[in-house]
Amino acid sequence: MLYDCIIIGGGIAGLQAAIQLGRYEHDVLVIDKGEGRSTLCKGYHNLLGWPNGISGSKLRELGKNHAESLDVEFLQGEVIQAEKKSEQFHISLKDQKQVYKGKTILLATGILDRMPHFPNLISCLGLSVYVCPDCDGYEVKNKKTIILGSGEVGANMAFTLKQWTDELVYINHEQKQISSNTRKKLDETKVYYIEEPFEEVLETRGMIYGVVLMSGEVIHCERGFIAFGGNDVKSSLASQMGVERQENKHIITDPRTKMTSVKHVWSAGDVNVHSEQVSIAMGEGSQAAIWIHKSLVNNSY
Repeated sequence: MLYDCIIIGGGIAGLQAAIQLGRYEHDVLVIDKGEGRSTLCKGYHNLLGWPNGISGSKLRELGKNHAESLDVEFLQGEVIQAEKKSEQFHISLKDQKQVYKGKTILLATGILDRMPHFPNLISCLGLSVYVCPDCDGYEVKNKKTIILGSGEVGANMAFTLKQWTDELVYINHEQKQISSNTRKKLDETKVYYIEEPFEEVLETRGMIYGVVLMSGEVIHCERGFIAFGGNDVKSSLASQMGVERQENKHIITDPRTKMTSVKHVWSAGDVNVHSEQVSIAMGEGSQAAIWIHKSLVNNSY
């Protein structure tokens, strides 16, 4: 079968695009690996219509059900190759021989935040530990907050969060060097600085209440932020197809259409430049879908 559009990535951007394209009654296939930011986040708190928050898993469930009601197909798997042959795109999955063919491609592959793998830390994400100050800086208002991070990245997160709380502790887990100016600014802004790894996250029902340092000292808190830098931008498929990316591997798209530098390859969500908001991911998914539809009905593919 030749699909009108193959969407790679079943997170928030991919699902919103699938819904829009389904409403246009196109033949759409969503291929989803089943892991990403939205699978980890236990609560989005800055989204219209959800003042008390909604988990990423619930939002994904609702989005998938909505898209399936519009006859959008879903496939669980990891795409390992994407290439253009004549006027079609051929998509290959890991451990599968079948090749999936599409007229257009939407990359909604997202990013993954770099962080130490502590199960207790993962269970707090979106509930009491956050990664994006634009999304969740408000959640630490007037609360004692620990920044778990590395070097200058963690320090800059502390400076950003000063807008909401004066009770900040920065734990430089990786003990990466910071400049003398940064250290001076931490002191001036009364950010308590610890240059020591932590070995345990203390939490109950997704609510962090402290960390245990390697020395055995317990640092108590009410909220946490992660700031390690070096996030994994999932744009290797874009690179395979010759799509233009920035040095940090984020995909560059046309601001109006969300098409990439390669004709009939679109991109939406966190994998793009300047995204990292659920509402923006939704908007970019819809925006890309509208222009994918235009190209399909105008037979410009």
